[in-house]
This record gives sequence, C-alpha cells and structure tokens, in this order.
Amino acid sequence: MSYKVIYAKRALKDVQKLDKIVKRKIAITIIRYSQNPIHYATKLTSSELGSYRWRAGNYRIIFDISGKTIQILRIGHRREIYK
Repeated sequence: MSYKVIYAKRALKDVQKLDKIVKRKIAITIIRYSQNPIHYATKLTSSELGSYRWRAGNYRIIFDISGKTIQILRIGHRREIYK
C-alpha cells in the first residue's frame, strides 16, 4: 500500500532553507512514514495549515491526505511552523 507524495510550492521553499543533515532526516522520515501515514500522523486541532503532522526531531511536516496521495504542505522547525 504505497502513497504518492507530492510537495506544495511552499513546502519546497521551506526545504530549500534547511541544511543538508536536516533535509536528509526529513526525507528519511517522509519515505518511512508515507508507507502507513495515518499510523504515524497526529491530527492537527486547527486545520488552517493542514490536517496532519509528522515529527522529525525538532521539525514538523504538515500534510493532507486525499485518496492515495499525500500532499506535503509545510516543513519547518517546531517553534516557527505554527505561527
């Protein structure tokens, strides 16, 4: 059961700002968690940013799921992502 992962333009901008080590950690997390996304996800209380989030150390990956597609909406440090 594999999901297709697509990135919003904003998420791609977020990734470009990160250093190499953090990018690798986030990529590994996305690959691992996309196999069974709901199991690892936490539902967000406010759906302004998106519906779900994954945790990758101090970073958060905000995403939505529709059918077999995961759309990554935002990626950022936990201090700044919800502002």
